[in-house]
Amino acid sequence: MSNKAVISLCAGLEDSERVTVAFLVAVGAAEKGRPTLMFLTKEAVRLAIPDFAHAVACDGCPSLTDLMDRYEKAGGRFLVCPICFDARKLGKGNLVVNAELGGTVPMWDWIGDEAATTFSY
Repeated sequence: MSNKAVISLCAGLEDSERVTVAFLVAVGAAEKGRPTLMFLTKEAVRLAIPDFAHAVACDGCPSLTDLMDRYEKAGGRFLVCPICFDARKLGKGNLVVNAELGGTVPMWDWIGDEAATTFSY
């Protein structure tokens, strides 16, 4: 299966349920072998900082830490909006290993000419 998955996420821990749903979709795609990219914007850029995503959205929900670990192990990548990241004055050298700063042009470059399934949260 080579159909790529792109999940756009703009919420951070202020809406942990939305973040959890986005991660469940991303983890599912990555664990099924789809090349998967999460494009993080607005408050979601903070999720790419090591040890930031410590939350459980609801009773019975997996922790964001576990979802992030699963996503990384399945080969999932993060593309972090540099404008949003800089606006929050976050340290550029402080990203999780599967994240890089990049905007919409690198996102389109990653998608290329292949089909991509997209989700937005």
